[in-house]
Amino acid sequence: VQLVESGGGLVQPGGSLRLSCVASGFTFSSYYMRWYRQAPGNERELVAHISSDGGITTYGDFMKGRSTISRDNAKNTVYLQMNSLKPEDTAVYYCNARIYNRDYWGQGTRVTVSS
Repeated sequence: VQLVESGGGLVQPGGSLRLSCVASGFTFSSYYMRWYRQAPGNERELVAHISSDGGITTYGDFMKGRSTISRDNAKNTVYLQMNSLKPEDTAVYYCNARIYNRDYWGQGTRVTVSS
């Protein structure tokens, strides 16, 4: 299983970013996918998750109304569109797949929201 995130970077408050995670090594279309984030000194927290067919999505309260998780099963890719970013959104964002009760993680992509 391999998960490779991209799309992070430095953005000003109020800006937007689109994160991508390309998956390989498992049947991507059969599994829920999740985005987590971890800020320095904080625990890793769930940002959003999406069902295998994309029909069900849920979001952490801090991201509701500001982000959209989506997936393209033909491309084995899950996305996280984030808008109206705030300094407190600064964190490393991780892609996650849970397969047979084992968690797999990407290397993370860093998002910094600062003026």
